[in-house]
Amino acid sequence: MLQLRIICPAERTGEVTEVLERSVGTAHLAVVAGAARQPPGDLLLCEVAREAADELIDELRALGLARDGSIVLQDAVLSLSERSARAEREAPGEPADAVLWESLSELTHEESTVSVTYLAFMTTAVMIAACGVMLDNAILIVGAMAVGPEFGPLSGVSTALAQWRPRQAARSLSALVTGFAVAIALTTVGTLALDAAGLFSAGMLGGRRGTTEFVWQPGRLSLVVALLAGIAGALSLTSAKSGALIGVAISVTTVPAAANAAVALAYGDGPELRGSSLQLVVNLSGILVAGTLTMIAQRLLLERTKRRERALAARDTARSGP
Repeated sequence: MLQLRIICPAERTGEVTEVLERSVGTAHLAVVAGAARQPPGDLLLCEVAREAADELIDELRALGLARDGSIVLQDAVLSLSERSARAEREAPGEPADAVLWESLSELTHEESTVSVTYLAFMTTAVMIAACGVMLDNAILIVGAMAVGPEFGPLSGVSTALAQWRPRQAARSLSALVTGFAVAIALTTVGTLALDAAGLFSAGMLGGRRGTTEFVWQPGRLSLVVALLAGIAGALSLTSAKSGALIGVAISVTTVPAAANAAVALAYGDGPELRGSSLQLVVNLSGILVAGTLTMIAQRLLLERTKRRERALAARDTARSGP
């Protein structure tokens, strides 16, 4: 169950209360008149089943509460109540399949912002991967993949496209491109600096690297893995499975490919630069396509489930009527 907290202008409390009372999947409605001070109004509290929350939030936004009051939705860690259990049973669909699109949009919007922290994480990840490439060290490669923040803007593009919000998709895509461009440029400079210090050399890049050669040699399996990672990433976001998202982050060679491209650029190695760039484009494209299609499929499936549940409820009501 989720906990819903609303600050509502007093003149609209009756209308909002009516919406909450007739919504399937709600329980424990409480109204505290005059409790809100900034903005002034009434405080409304209730619990709502996860699978019913997205539709309810849309109704509350349509009433102008996001503009004139506030709507806060958060996880209820524990709810011991028969009413709560009944509300979950009555809500259409399954909690594990429910998607809170408004919450997802807010999350991906925040993670798609070009900030100093975002660029610092991206550059640090690519630099770690560059060390892994030069040392042929798989541990450093995996560590860099876990540090990289690129899945934030990637998921932002997919989420925006699934809801057809082109402006938000363009914003996230811009953050993704900017992050990789800045990280590759700084890693190229860092590579030259480490070469001047005697820590890197062209021979380290040109030598045989059995462990990390995959980062600049794209193949058909690269696209397959990217597509699978896009599906897993979308599912992990919509179901709030952060552990699965970490697994996605270390399964696709986006950051290592960018690092290899930066090192190859620094040493003027054309074949590796082209191979790394192609690997990066293939992986990013695969994740975007698969993630977007997965979210669209989830949206359509949820809408179909809700229509079926409503039809069944209407049929049961008709049968039980006079």
